[in-house]
Amino acid sequence: MSGNLERISKRLSYILRHHPDSVGLQLDPHGYVEVDLLLSALAAHGEAITLVQLQELVLKNDKKRFAFDEAGERIRANQGHSVEIDLNYAQRQPPPVLYHGTAARFIESIKAKGLIKGQRHHVHLTESIDTAMAVGSRYGKPLLLQIDSGAMHRDGAIFFLSDNHVWLTDFVSKDYIRIPD
Repeated sequence: MSGNLERISKRLSYILRHHPDSVGLQLDPHGYVEVDLLLSALAAHGEAITLVQLQELVLKNDKKRFAFDEAGERIRANQGHSVEIDLNYAQRQPPPVLYHGTAARFIESIKAKGLIKGQRHHVHLTESIDTAMAVGSRYGKPLLLQIDSGAMHRDGAIFFLSDNHVWLTDFVSKDYIRIPD
């Protein structure tokens, strides 16, 4: 992805996950906004891109952060929202083990409190060790956490799987977290 599209990707994450009002938009209850309205809002705020560039950004985004609706007329972020929306994902049974990447400096808090969603709607987990480590490295020295998601599910935890294959849950108790050797 070109440097300009990478910058726009970050801006879209900000708009579609946290502050649609920053460009005068409002998300529908499921987090979507009309593509035409988004393109107009970006242009009005000095960040004009074409529909083709937006389609390229959605297709080539390495984290698959965004998705169009089936008609291609609306767009939303797949997860990570701090604004109130219902992503309308169905509950799913997770694999027995999932991973979470974090910075090593957060381990004491995690040992005490578990993984909390903070400002987001969910805790994000992955089936990929590489993805977890890449996420953790964004915040400092990465630390891989292994989550006993199978036991969590048996004990009543609810999981969802986003369109870009991120596992979502409300909370991970410290009792289900292991730090691999």
